[in-house]
Amino acid sequence: MDWTDRHCRFFHRLLSPRALLYTEMVTAQAVIHGDRARLLGFDPAEHPVALQLGGSEPDELAQAARIGAELGYDEINLNVGCPSDRVQSGRFGACLMREPALVADCVAAMRDAVTHARAAVTVKCRIGVDDQDEYAGLSEFVDRVHAAGCNVFIVHARKAWLKGLSPKENREVPPLNYERVYRLKREHPQLTIVINGGVTSVAEIREHLRHVDGVMLGRTAYHEPYRLAEIEAELFGTPLPDRDEVLERLRPYVEAHLARGDRLQHISRHILGLYQGLPGARAYRRVLSEQAHRADAGWKVIERALAARGGEVRSRAA
Repeated sequence: MDWTDRHCRFFHRLLSPRALLYTEMVTAQAVIHGDRARLLGFDPAEHPVALQLGGSEPDELAQAARIGAELGYDEINLNVGCPSDRVQSGRFGACLMREPALVADCVAAMRDAVTHARAAVTVKCRIGVDDQDEYAGLSEFVDRVHAAGCNVFIVHARKAWLKGLSPKENREVPPLNYERVYRLKREHPQLTIVINGGVTSVAEIREHLRHVDGVMLGRTAYHEPYRLAEIEAELFGTPLPDRDEVLERLRPYVEAHLARGDRLQHISRHILGLYQGLPGARAYRRVLSEQAHRADAGWKVIERALAARGGEVRSRAA
């Protein structure tokens, strides 16, 4: 949430042509009653792209899923893995893992709502919540939801603590248990199982793919976005794009949105990590951070950031 908006996804698509991209989690009520152009708008270049929903009312989720499918999303994903207090107060997110029957009802309603469209209905979950820390609980949850029509599960290989840990801590403190997700795939070979949590390298991805069907990247993809291009090149043998060329390909998109009245900072915040680990990256980030928020900021700011990066490289070399 607050990260993978449409600008982020368009940028990531330039780096990885094959990845399935996910929206921020949007509540079903927001889809039904909110500003759909702002919440759900996306560029055709983003395909394949999944709409990630939050909610616990089958009728509302069905309506939101239908809207998403009609807008052209390739997948409608129900998030039952987010542990934040805001999500829990709305009775959705990770707390729903304690209510598999309700999740099954939600999935069944969503499936019925999109039968006319190509969109798949999927579920993202944890391996457990709080003291629910046995494989049997995860397996029973998946069996119940699968029976309602879900064949794809994205599993964050940590349990969630609903009390006592912040959302950030819930992404880092509970230990990873990849073997539990591997077992889920072994015992449910008919399902598509995607693993998530703590994955940072191609070597780790290759190892996971020996056991499951797919790998989801979160923080690594955002904070070090060029990893997406490196992973794509390693897995599929595609040419590795030059970072500067990626930005040049982003330019028409940036200029088109600026012409509509969007602010540069809403796009540039997603490209801060493009040069992560390279000389001059700090100077590049500094220019974007200091100048992109200005009302008149345009593509020239990105050019200045690139120039500053080169200047820092030269000064170090000197």
